[in-house]
Amino acid sequence: MGTPHLSRRSFLATVSAGAAAATAGPLLAACGGGGSGSGGKTTIEWWDIATTEPSQSLYPQIIKAYQAAHPDVTIKITNLENEAYKAKMTAVTASGKLPDIFVTWGGGVLKQQVDAGLVEDLTARSASLASGLIPISLQAYQFGGKTYAIPHDMGMVGFWYNKRLFAKAGIKDAPPTWARLLEDVRKLKAAGITPIALAGKEKWPAHYYWSYLALRIGGTQALKQAAASNDFSAPPFVEAGRQLKALADLAPFQQGYQGAGYDAPGGEAATMGSGRAAMELMGQWAPSVQKDASGKDLGADLGFFPFPVVEGGPGTTTDVFGGGNGHALRKGAPAAAYDFLTFLINAENERKLVSSGGFMPVVKGAESAIADPNRKLVAETLAKATGFQLYLDQAFPPAVGQEVNDSVTDLIAGKKTPEQVAQAVTKTAKSQ
Repeated sequence: MGTPHLSRRSFLATVSAGAAAATAGPLLAACGGGGSGSGGKTTIEWWDIATTEPSQSLYPQIIKAYQAAHPDVTIKITNLENEAYKAKMTAVTASGKLPDIFVTWGGGVLKQQVDAGLVEDLTARSASLASGLIPISLQAYQFGGKTYAIPHDMGMVGFWYNKRLFAKAGIKDAPPTWARLLEDVRKLKAAGITPIALAGKEKWPAHYYWSYLALRIGGTQALKQAAASNDFSAPPFVEAGRQLKALADLAPFQQGYQGAGYDAPGGEAATMGSGRAAMELMGQWAPSVQKDASGKDLGADLGFFPFPVVEGGPGTTTDVFGGGNGHALRKGAPAAAYDFLTFLINAENERKLVSSGGFMPVVKGAESAIADPNRKLVAETLAKATGFQLYLDQAFPPAVGQEVNDSVTDLIAGKKTPEQVAQAVTKTAKSQ
C-alpha cells in the first residue's frame, strides 16, 4: 500500500500540533487521545479503511456483538479511504494523538510511530494469541523481538486476470515467465483488449511492478542487501526498471490511467471488475473490491497467477511480495481496546471474515473457510512461501516509500530512466 509523505525527521517535527489539528479537522478533535470514559463507561476510537464491502458491513456486526457482551464499552469506528487515512494518520502522529485502535500495514511507518513512543508494546499480552496465528502474518509488526500490532488479514500481491478475455486473445494459460507476459500483452492489444488496469493517480499500485521485478531478478537477498545498505543502485533494481519500461513501452494500461484511482468510480478495480481490462496486479482483496467498485461479479471468469519469474534471475514464484492488515494501539489505550482486537479474530469472527471473500486467514486452520479456488491458490502460495517481502512503500521509512512510488510512476510515464529511479530511491534512503 502507500505511505505517508513525511520523512523520519519531518514525521514528528514539521507539523505542529496546531497545524495538525487544522489538517485533520474534526477527526483529530474526536481522537483527542482516545479512550474517553465517564461513569464506568469506556469509548474506544477505532480508525480503519473499511470503505468497501465486505468489511463495511462485517465490522459493524462485530462491533455490535462485542458491545452486547460488554455494555460498558462503546466502539466508535471511523472509516477513511486509503489515501485519506494515510494523510490523517500523518497529521495525528505529528500531534502525538493517535486513536485508541488504528489500522497499520507495519514496516517502516509503524516503526517510526513505535520509535516516537506512541504505540503500545503488545508482546506480553499477545504471547498466547500469537501461538495460534500464522507466523508470517506477524512479521511486519515485530521489531527487535517485540510485537506492536495484531494482524487480521494476510495475503500477497499477484495477477488477477479475466479468463474470457485471455481466451478471446488466443492465450491458453497464465504466463509463467515475464517474457511470456509481455508477449501476452501484445496479443491482448492485437485483439483490441486493454491488457492491464492501473490506478496511476494513487501511485502505490504501480510500485508493485518494480518491486516484484527486483525480487524476481535479484531474489530476496537483493532486497535484504538494499535494506541493510540503503542502496538501491545494484543491478537488480536497475534491471527491474528496464523490464518495467519494456512493459510501459507497450502502452498496456487503460486510457486515462494516469488520473485513475484504485477503488473510485471508473478506477482500476472498476475497470477490471467490469471486464474492460484483462489483468491487474493487486493484493488478495482484489475480487471483493472489483465487485464493489463495478457492481459486477466476474465469477468463474476471474483467475489468479503469481508474478512470473524473470529468466536468469534467482527469484521464484515462492518468493512472495505483499502484506496484510493489522491493528495497533496507541500508548496508554484502555484495556478494552486490546480485548476488542482479540475478539475481532476469535474463531467465529475469523470464519466470518475469511468466508466473506474479503480477508485471508491469520489464524491457523482458518483457511478451511475458503471456498473460492483463486483465494485457495493465494493461501496455498503463502503456505509454500520460501521468502517474503513487505510492500516497499511500507517496509522502509515513509520518505523512502514515497520516493519509490513517485519514481516508479515517473518511470512508467517516461519521465525518469531506470537508472534515475534507482539513484533517487538510494539518495532518499541514505538521507534518513
